[in-house]
Amino acid sequence: MLKSAHAAGVCLFVAAIAVSGCSTARFGGYPPYQQPAPIQAAPAGTVTAGQLPPPTQPGADPNAQGAYPTAPGAETGVPGDPNAAGSSIQNVATNGPVTRESLVGAWKVTTAGSSCQMFMALTKWTGGFRAASRGCPGDAANVSAWDVQGQQVVLSDSNGNKVATLFPTGSGSFNGQTTTGAAISLSR
Repeated sequence: MLKSAHAAGVCLFVAAIAVSGCSTARFGGYPPYQQPAPIQAAPAGTVTAGQLPPPTQPGADPNAQGAYPTAPGAETGVPGDPNAAGSSIQNVATNGPVTRESLVGAWKVTTAGSSCQMFMALTKWTGGFRAASRGCPGDAANVSAWDVQGQQVVLSDSNGNKVATLFPTGSGSFNGQTTTGAAISLSR
């Protein structure tokens, strides 16, 4: 018992020496450690409140700051014009509700001038539910999840980041755009 008490004392003494070594100047301990001088605050100026000017309307000078580009087809009345009769965007409200159950299964994906396959399941996954693509180019190759948000189908990557948003355009078809601006469609 005396040996174990002696061994414990020696261990405490060695530990105390080791810990005291941590307070040397090499490690930023006391002495000669000095606090750095406080940093002066940068002038913040004044904060003002007010109404922002309205955005510039389409058709205005495209080089003007804040000018919006003209919507595709808006000046010609071609399909894709949201104001045109029969526009797929207007049809969103007239199509039935988009349900998760209606999206389960195999889909043909068309994007970047190519077609590929995608399978959607109701297995919970980061970003919604599990999706698997086969032979897809571009952004569609990154799709690993999908979900329904209102009347739109959102495709996501393995980190839950949005890859594309699609809207129903008819029975068994969806059209939309990837986050990089490429057209994408799903069909059965």
